[in-house]
Amino acid sequence: MADTWAAFELWLGEHWPDGLKDLCPPATDDELKNLEAILGVSLPPDFVDFLKMHNGQKGSAGGLFDNSEFLSTTAIIEQWMVWKDLLDSGDFEGIKSEPQAGVRDDWWNAKWIPFTHNGGGDHYCLDLAPGLAGTEGQIITMWHDMGTRSVEARTFKLWFTQYVDAVIAGNYVYSEDFGGLIDVDYA
Repeated sequence: MADTWAAFELWLGEHWPDGLKDLCPPATDDELKNLEAILGVSLPPDFVDFLKMHNGQKGSAGGLFDNSEFLSTTAIIEQWMVWKDLLDSGDFEGIKSEPQAGVRDDWWNAKWIPFTHNGGGDHYCLDLAPGLAGTEGQIITMWHDMGTRSVEARTFKLWFTQYVDAVIAGNYVYSEDFGGLIDVDYA
């Protein structure tokens, strides 16, 4: 995880210095324990290692991951609580999603842990309650207004490594119009 972060930080320093400056210091053990306690889960070690490098973004530079903000432990809790409150109030009863194989047919699940946010209610999530063909800890997309739920990677480490490799390869660029890193096809 450290090598991937180092490569990403180097790229950010050369191509989007404000994005690099927007990264927060590492998450503390207390912040990570609090996150797990509130969410009622044990986080995958690769995700914990990721947060021990940087605990999210400050939120002033724009979206680091496909134009989505990298959430801190506090922001993960805040976003998760919004969805948990909606779930607990019955807002999703009878609503079905369109999940890819390996993802549960839920609109939202309390064991889907958002770690990015695009400002419109959409997230990349750690899926800690996968469907039958899924893998615990896989990364899925969660859209607030569309039922599509797709598996983006089988592990967090794989998702992060593939993303950073794509950024370094030139498949993502900083866009002032969008205010973050976006797929080069949309630039």
